[in-house]
Amino acid sequence: MKAILCNHFGGPEDLVLADIAAPVAGPGEAVVRIKAAALNFFDTLIIAGKYQHKPPFPFSPAAEFAGIVESVGQGVTDIAVGDRVMGSTGWGAARECLATPAKQLVKISDNLDFDRAAGLTITYSTTLYGLRERGGLKPGETLVVLGASGGTGLAAIEIGKIMGARVIACASSDEKLDFARSHGADETVNYASEDLRGALKRVGGARGIDVVYDPVGGPYAEPAVRSLGWEGRYLVIGFAAGEIPKLALNLVLLKSCDIRGVLWGAWTLREPEGQRALMSEIARWCAEGKLSAHVHAVYPLAETAQALKDIANRKVMGKIVLRP
Repeated sequence: MKAILCNHFGGPEDLVLADIAAPVAGPGEAVVRIKAAALNFFDTLIIAGKYQHKPPFPFSPAAEFAGIVESVGQGVTDIAVGDRVMGSTGWGAARECLATPAKQLVKISDNLDFDRAAGLTITYSTTLYGLRERGGLKPGETLVVLGASGGTGLAAIEIGKIMGARVIACASSDEKLDFARSHGADETVNYASEDLRGALKRVGGARGIDVVYDPVGGPYAEPAVRSLGWEGRYLVIGFAAGEIPKLALNLVLLKSCDIRGVLWGAWTLREPEGQRALMSEIARWCAEGKLSAHVHAVYPLAETAQALKDIANRKVMGKIVLRP
């Protein structure tokens, strides 16, 4: 079968398309014929050796996927051959077939296409877990989303609206902000042309911001924390800007606010049944049209390098999907 392989840490151009042996389902596993695999920003870090997890070589990028179950191993009872499923691994889905623990798979309905389903697991799960379980977002609160046009940012806008929040989308261009508004954002801030602190003070009013959802980090973190109101919550999702910010703790004291980490992957290991229930909810919302799971572009497996370059160069609004 065909697979994209990372044989040593480097850039997208160092990846190779290779023929490898087809997987066999072990105990508790299912082999899935991949119909679509979604890429994320952290895939650019994994192949460069800059992510917290460093897989053994050779490995494939792409951590989330959708497809059809081809075989199941001993002990698998709730997933069957022929089931349409979606799921995630830490890496490894940029290939034609994948063996994965069956407990990490969620069945999807016939009216949810594979391209959109492939991009649901990580971004939407991270966001629902972050906003609901970690952020405690309540109806009527103001939610600020940084990096609002990316896959995670788009998920935060859409789920924030489902949860009844007033959503402020922040991004680096008017085109990206138009995209965010078309997906439900109530107001927008261009932090490339406008002072972020001043803009958030304006839109937050006397009360301030209730929740900040930040997958970007870098220079935007401190003004975002400063914008929080009393008992606000700042959610640390990631550092797409490339810089891990250092925050003055007196800000936390003066606002009696919280800085809360959102490590969805670790939570899924501790609460696998909670994750499956959460994913079933997300799949249902998407099938009902409440979530767009917007696909920016679809690439064949052989063009994985270009897809990753587009993500690294901030050209993507929504998700990039590989179709083996």
